[in-house]
Amino acid sequence: MALLKVTEQERRRLWEIARAADAGWRERERVDMVLLADEGWSAPRIARHLGRCAATVRRVLRSFVQDGPEALFARLAGRKPDRAHRQRVEASLHALLSQPRSWTAGQLASALEGEGLHLGPRQVRRYLGSMGAGWRRTRLTLTHKQDAQAVAQARQALFRLKKSPRSEDKSLLPG
Repeated sequence: MALLKVTEQERRRLWEIARAADAGWRERERVDMVLLADEGWSAPRIARHLGRCAATVRRVLRSFVQDGPEALFARLAGRKPDRAHRQRVEASLHALLSQPRSWTAGQLASALEGEGLHLGPRQVRRYLGSMGAGWRRTRLTLTHKQDAQAVAQARQALFRLKKSPRSEDKSLLPG
């Protein structure tokens, strides 16, 4: 009697996984574990055949029973992405960026604090990058605070103080 029963639909999916061009050796080995278990092989026998630990085989079979063929793919380490949080942050950033003003990442982080979103400036820059928001370093200029008439007078005064160009026909050395 088999320890594990694989339906025909699951068997087709297992063959697709094993024959996929981008399938790695781990996925193929896990497919073999499931198919051998379906044939009635015990976990220790499968482990000896594939050169693995029996506990590894049991873990793979248990995850297959719980999650189906998709459990045979390697999972990324860490937590699953919190899409609701990401959407909330991006919506808040869109609302803040639509205001007619310039922001620094620190200012955006402080503004997000008021909405209950605790991010640092570096994380804000990451979100802005993933959103495709453009940014550039602010220019240190006082042009917007200058009096145009005073600037024109200063330019004239500087022009009068400028050295006159040397004439080419005069030589600097005697002789």
